[in-house]
Amino acid sequence: MVILSHIEDGASSSSPVDGHKYDVFVSFRGADTRYSFSDHLNHALVDSNITTFFYDEEVQRGVDLYPEIMSAIKGSKASLIVLSKNYAKSVWCLDELVQILEQHMTSNHIVVPIFYHVEPIHVKNLQSGFGDAMGSHGQRMEANTTVNEQIQWAQNIGLWKKALAQVADLKGMHINGSR
Repeated sequence: MVILSHIEDGASSSSPVDGHKYDVFVSFRGADTRYSFSDHLNHALVDSNITTFFYDEEVQRGVDLYPEIMSAIKGSKASLIVLSKNYAKSVWCLDELVQILEQHMTSNHIVVPIFYHVEPIHVKNLQSGFGDAMGSHGQRMEANTTVNEQIQWAQNIGLWKKALAQVADLKGMHINGSR
């Protein structure tokens, strides 16, 4: 188990010197967990003097979100990925996941998946809501009118499927039980 408060000695140690603006980037599907688990998780981290990027609070209105979020992932020491029932329905979440895993592969970025009322095998094998979401993304790909758009969607879907399979193989935490 990774103890996030011990990423480096002391409390929050993010500084320009270590190249990290945040200790932890929290990736979550807002509709599933924003006002429950993810919010409580973020508050617990902040209360422990861990600097987080939790985009409900960090991104300013009017800012182009995509570059800001990708920059926050790159500027974090670790990521917590709250994989919930509808996580894969969000193109944003899937793009975050791809970027997080890229950081994990190319640097010392720590990744901790949290399987929130989902099973890792369902994530890996695209079962339940994860399979439904990929099917929906496939329909969106087919609905595009240009070949270039269809090619881009197909590439993204391939990256997303690979990322879901990879994250399901990482050691993480399982949160089950009644809501």
